Amino acid sequence: QSYLTPSLMFSGRGFAFRRKQKIERQYRKLLKKGRKVNSQQDNQFTDTYPEHLKHLYLAEEEMLKKRRRAPDNSVLSEEKLNKAVDTCAFSHRSVMTEGKFKKKTSNQKAKEEYEKIQAERARKKEEAEKRKQQREAAQRLYKQKKMEAYKILSKKTKRGQPNLNLQIEFLLQKIQQKT
Repeated sequence: QSYLTPSLMFSGRGFAFRRKQKIERQYRKLLKKGRKVNSQQDNQFTDTYPEHLKHLYLAEEEMLKKRRRAPDNSVLSEEKLNKAVDTCAFSHRSVMTEGKFKKKTSNQKAKEEYEKIQAERARKKEEAEKRKQQREAAQRLYKQKKMEAYKILSKKTKRGQPNLNLQIEFLLQKIQQKT
């Protein structure tokens, strides 16, 4: 190792080090440019306003500054909420409306969805039961009429012949019911 010179030992690191320094210089230049641009913009807001509109521009600038300082709005929102509660403490309706607008948790949403599905299933089950009962009632009525018709049409005389008088009466009743 003694035969290597110090410049040869760090030859691989020199390129990366120079590149790193170059990037740092470029970054510093950008920062300086940014500071100059910001100072020019600040001057731009106040210096070039027409006199008759100057108050509007200044008010807008104040609003923008307030928006930039907005990260402390959690404290402000709590204060506003406390004031609203104090002013509406006696109004029961306002308290109820605040409760209505609270966002639901995923568990509450899932519960509601489950209850909705259960109600829908129960409703469908009841409808199916009603249809089944109606169908069974209609079948009983149909079988009863069919049995009565069969008894009338299958009656025989003493000699075993079909009783035509009863058959004709049955057909007459059927025609009268249709008209």
